[in-house]
Amino acid sequence: MGRLVVHEEKLNPEIIKELVNICPFGAMEEKNGKIEVTAACKMCRLCVKKGPKGVMEFVEDKVEQIDKSLWKGVAVYVDHVEGDIHPVTYELIGKARELAGKIKQPVYAVFVGYNIKDKAQELLHYGVDEVFVYDYEELKDFRIEPYTAAMEDFINKVKPGTLLVGATTVGRSLAPRVAARFRTGLTADCTILDMKENTDLVQIRPAFGGNIMAQIVNPNHRPQLATVRYKVMDAPCRSDEISGKINVEYMDKNKFKSGIDVLKVTKKEVEVGISDADVIVAVGRGVKSEKDMDMIKELADLLGAQVAVTRPLVEAGWADAKLQIGLSGRTVKPKLIITCGISGAVQFAAGMNNSDVIVSINNDPKASIFNVAHYGIIGDLYEVIPKLIEDIKNDQGVQCKVM
Repeated sequence: MGRLVVHEEKLNPEIIKELVNICPFGAMEEKNGKIEVTAACKMCRLCVKKGPKGVMEFVEDKVEQIDKSLWKGVAVYVDHVEGDIHPVTYELIGKARELAGKIKQPVYAVFVGYNIKDKAQELLHYGVDEVFVYDYEELKDFRIEPYTAAMEDFINKVKPGTLLVGATTVGRSLAPRVAARFRTGLTADCTILDMKENTDLVQIRPAFGGNIMAQIVNPNHRPQLATVRYKVMDAPCRSDEISGKINVEYMDKNKFKSGIDVLKVTKKEVEVGISDADVIVAVGRGVKSEKDMDMIKELADLLGAQVAVTRPLVEAGWADAKLQIGLSGRTVKPKLIITCGISGAVQFAAGMNNSDVIVSINNDPKASIFNVAHYGIIGDLYEVIPKLIEDIKNDQGVQCKVM
């Protein structure tokens, strides 16, 4: 960042008027024969480039450089419930191995909880170099202060250059707290991660409602933190052999003090969500009425698929928000997804474009969905879907116009 400096000794009424007129944001104001730069300034520097020479100057703020050599390795926070590791953890380990391989540094996993020492062994089947286990009764239930204290202890001891966290309910709460504790940056819901040779993490995520892809780097702070949604990255294959080691960490229990007492834990019923579905039939604005959802459900039942929707159908009250795909919904990565009457806005596409096979039905040949689809069927879904249902019931091959 930087700031604008006004060399007041060079000001006169004509120059002041010129500067006021040159600013496209109205951020230059004349006060008592001087120029004042207001909060409306966007730092476009037009006053420096096009204004009277030598009157306005842009001064870069001095950035204190850190010693990046002191921070090594890519760490993954192990998301779990009572020791049952969330699949997003394995996906992040796969990405961590890829990133660490580019800079020839180790991969760490940090496991925080209670009665988890034995379960930490499973992580060694996925290529983690070291697992750091914080196993205390005070960490039995997730409470933000004790978990942050454990993460702080790990970071201070190990000094990982990068920390990856799953964008789960726990991860979304823990990662910002850790980032604030170390006064470093955090990029949420990353879709692409890469590593520079100088160990700077390149973090790419959708911004402005998915209309652009923002590339974010954090060159002067460590550790670098990023959260990633489930089903965005690829999990590595489990190896029968074990590599790496487990470190059981010890710290002062007084640091686990919390203003929260867990009185009762009520377990939710396990739901089969669209994020875990292998086959999905997704429907959008092309469906004309709520009763027509029966046709979609019939196709899904025949394929053993889950029904998913776009945001407008949730807002119309035709489906639960848990069934929504997209940036404001769930990210999915099925083996097969059939989209019906979905135009393919970037917000939706970002939530499903990593699917193995994408089949799209739309009567508009210029629909954006065909840019990400592997197979496109141009036609009215009210004609195509009944034909698909009939052919599946008759165990016949589906014949259609494929793009």
